Amino acid sequence: MRVLMMTTPVSTHLTPLVPLAWALRAAGHEVLVAGRSDVQEAARSAGLNSVEIGGPLNIDAMLRQRIGGVRPLEAWGRPPFDQLSNFGRLWMSQTVEVLPDYLAFARSFHPDLIVSEPLEYISLIVGADLGVPVVQQRWGVDPLSGPALENGRTWFKDAYERLGLSDLPRPAVILDPCPPSLQLPGIEPGTPMRYVPFNGNGQLPQWLREEWRAREEQARGTTRRVAVSLGGRTLAYNGVPLMRHILSAFEGLPGTEAVVTVEEEFREAVGPVPAGVRLIDPVPLHLLLDSCAAVVHHGGSGTAMTATSFGLPQLVLPQLADQFWHGDRLAEAGAAICLDDAARQNDPAELTAALETLLAGPGYAKAAGELRQEMGAMPTPAAVVTDLENLV
Repeated sequence: MRVLMMTTPVSTHLTPLVPLAWALRAAGHEVLVAGRSDVQEAARSAGLNSVEIGGPLNIDAMLRQRIGGVRPLEAWGRPPFDQLSNFGRLWMSQTVEVLPDYLAFARSFHPDLIVSEPLEYISLIVGADLGVPVVQQRWGVDPLSGPALENGRTWFKDAYERLGLSDLPRPAVILDPCPPSLQLPGIEPGTPMRYVPFNGNGQLPQWLREEWRAREEQARGTTRRVAVSLGGRTLAYNGVPLMRHILSAFEGLPGTEAVVTVEEEFREAVGPVPAGVRLIDPVPLHLLLDSCAAVVHHGGSGTAMTATSFGLPQLVLPQLADQFWHGDRLAEAGAAICLDDAARQNDPAELTAALETLLAGPGYAKAAGELRQEMGAMPTPAAVVTDLENLV
């Protein structure tokens, strides 16, 4: 069958869908990613064919202009749940403008199935127009898709009514990679599908290869390794001061090594680092986490779900949108500590204390291990492909 995979103009909204795309390809199906130029590099990195529909929006620049010279948490604070319906406004109006182009392409491509992420509403309209099922895949803990759908109904009202639709259509299936006990209570149930990490493409670093070889020869010492990854955007969203606070927190942690992903463009601004802290270029996170005892991150779905798949305790420092709810749910499960206000995040002593608590006892590691087992028991993307074939 022919599968059209559609995404909003944010590359990290596409990457969680990549393992399902691979599974579809491996089962013999044709997969084509449709999206603005903002996501084309992400599709290429994943080895997927794509078609560009619409020029760049550069959501990063638009967001930086809105927040000024501080990071999102400092500018806006934690968003109330009832304000999550505003998420996606940055691109919704521009998305309506390219709907005719998407419809024209889809009518010529003749897909049998459309797959999208939960904030991509053109897919629902295209699916209804073509009479083919639409499957949406969540990223992880999902406080967004329900509230944001109400805005989608407003933004796309004229468009779907011109096509003779009385409402924004619903997906035929919602795939959910989040372990059921971790998912937000009360949201629409989804079909379970195991989360498979895809954190971008890249080479295995030489230092990590050498470390793996050394570990075969002798057991690892008593030093605990903590991975620090603030995703691909936190530093760009004025997050360098936050990174400095995090690195300072490791000065008070004996017997602990921090491996920190920082792009080259931010190295000079980050400045000198404490002993026991190693700055590395961004690397696919799943290559690194097997050697770690814990992870410090911003609450992004990709990082949170990848760390969960490795059964690691997490220190979550959310900045915007659904990141707060990833932190909340992981903390409620006993697998994480979440610091969700700027003052606590900006206090190295507070961060040191949180790391000490996270690493000190077996409770966080035990809870994280239980989430890993729950995730591992979910059906793989390959198993779900059979269900999608039957749906079509």
